[in-house]
Amino acid sequence: YNITDKIRIKAAAGLYSQNLISANSDRDVVNLFYGFLSGPDNLPDEFDGQEVTSKLQKAQHLVGGIEFDLTERVVLNVEGYYKNFNQLTNLNRNKIFDDSEENASRPDEYKKDFVVESGIAKGIDISLKYELNRFYLWGAYSLSWVDRFDGTQTYAPHYDRRHNVNLVSSVKLGPAMDWEISARWNYGSGFPFTLNQGFFENISFVGMSEYDPSQINGSLGIVYGDINTGRLSDYHRLDLNVKKKFELGKYSELELNAGVTNVYDRKNVFYRNRISGDVVNQLPVMAMFGASLTF
Repeated sequence: YNITDKIRIKAAAGLYSQNLISANSDRDVVNLFYGFLSGPDNLPDEFDGQEVTSKLQKAQHLVGGIEFDLTERVVLNVEGYYKNFNQLTNLNRNKIFDDSEENASRPDEYKKDFVVESGIAKGIDISLKYELNRFYLWGAYSLSWVDRFDGTQTYAPHYDRRHNVNLVSSVKLGPAMDWEISARWNYGSGFPFTLNQGFFENISFVGMSEYDPSQINGSLGIVYGDINTGRLSDYHRLDLNVKKKFELGKYSELELNAGVTNVYDRKNVFYRNRISGDVVNQLPVMAMFGASLTF
């Protein structure tokens, strides 16, 4: 809704449901693969004292914002959101029994493959854009909180990031403005992960009557701490890019581009081994070159 020629307000609300769930584990320090499964049928019958009547994940979203034209070239946009996830499905990290008739009397949280959870996501996004002929500047800052409740405890999911900053700039050069130099810097505060609380020797007692326990070497087991109470290091990176366009004909164009990823060689975490503590970092300084032809 246009309040004035320079001030606009906007709002949106929605009811959402879906039948897909993520197959990743929140016990991984960094998730290297994101798979998706169709929604399961063997959910618990109750969650937080309420009967579970649907197998779908459900949420209600509310978003509102205001946009200001500070000048003819500068636009400020502020948006806030609140999302209530009243039914979510997650892999059951506490399962220790098969979901069979002989375990029918055991609690669902120890035998079901999946559990029902709820959650809240809220935050604010602020962006500022400046555009003038050859110059373009855009910056955005996000402040957000995400919490989930599994029926026993409230915890931060692995994608909860408190602060996020994006800065983008570009300038076009030459009489025909066929050269473009651009830069992008991104900062993100650390994602949560579950810390190791300790280690133990994991010995299987199956068939133990045939062996002497004192003569067996077990595998190394991990004692996990509270869910996602640790935080990875902050992430930030600067990328630079240069483009040049060539008009080959009335309907054809060649574009050449070269760039550098992670200009100052930031050591952003890609993977951390829980046992050894070894860290594998993301991309180092890396140059690239590309070409595209349109006709």
